[in-house]
Amino acid sequence: MSANATWKLSAFAPKPVVQAALIAHDAIEDWDPDLVIAGREVAEDRPEDWVLEAWYPARPGKAQKAAIAGLFAGVAENGVPKITIEQLPPADWVTLSQQGVTPIRAGRFHVHTPDFPAAPDAIDIIIPASQAFGTGQHRTTAGCLEMLGHMKATGMAVRNIADIGTGTGLLGFAALRLWPRALCTLTDIDPVCVPVVTDNAARNAIALGPRPGEALMILADGMGDPLITLRGPYDLLIANILASPLVRLAPDFGKAVVPGGSLLVAGLLAGEQENDVQRAMRRAGFRMAARLQSGDWAILWLRRRRAR
Repeated sequence: MSANATWKLSAFAPKPVVQAALIAHDAIEDWDPDLVIAGREVAEDRPEDWVLEAWYPARPGKAQKAAIAGLFAGVAENGVPKITIEQLPPADWVTLSQQGVTPIRAGRFHVHTPDFPAAPDAIDIIIPASQAFGTGQHRTTAGCLEMLGHMKATGMAVRNIADIGTGTGLLGFAALRLWPRALCTLTDIDPVCVPVVTDNAARNAIALGPRPGEALMILADGMGDPLITLRGPYDLLIANILASPLVRLAPDFGKAVVPGGSLLVAGLLAGEQENDVQRAMRRAGFRMAARLQSGDWAILWLRRRRAR
């Protein structure tokens, strides 16, 4: 979310209600892409009290309020919660919210901003606060890092990596740290990610390019760029995005991953979203290899079935 998102809508409700609203959002195909939403707990000591927040680059009108209210229709026993609107001063809210964040330790990895020192006993990755998603602070990103370490511990060999929806490049970089001779393809739909990935690659001494041990950044919607197909098939494909696009992209993932290859997916809530994603992946030829739950979020390692 960029500096242009200067208005915020908020709706406070119990955790199950907000989660149901997020699931309802995933099922809407014609949702306004400028109306960006997220759900979170209000405070660590109040885990059952949540807020659904939405950001919009102009003053929200009746259409935006109705869209948020519609997410709660039929899921809130006490009716649609009150929706408040506030104007935010122009700022890069992602960057401001991440300034001073503490380092995280996720399995083998230590991820931190440049403000903190490296950890000599871990795989160290520097990711500054930026305009792109993926600093390691979110449970899904940290869970993917932990799962990548688990994959490596099983002795899995990887020669060709793809990180779809890479954001900051963190998960692709982490995979390259574990399998340093692999090809690595990073993709994202958001143009702001290109300079972010370039900067982060330099900070972490990762070469950008098409050769083994290098990372190639592609601006693409899902799997839509022919270069993604040309560089495949992949024996490790990572997609930490959202449940709805995971379901939509499942057939493409099935074509892009080699038989016996691995698919690491995250960005889905445990429960209904996870069930939907698992069904889609089974239809695409994947079977479950391992599952990790971090808070309310599920991280899934799947393997593509080998041809009989």
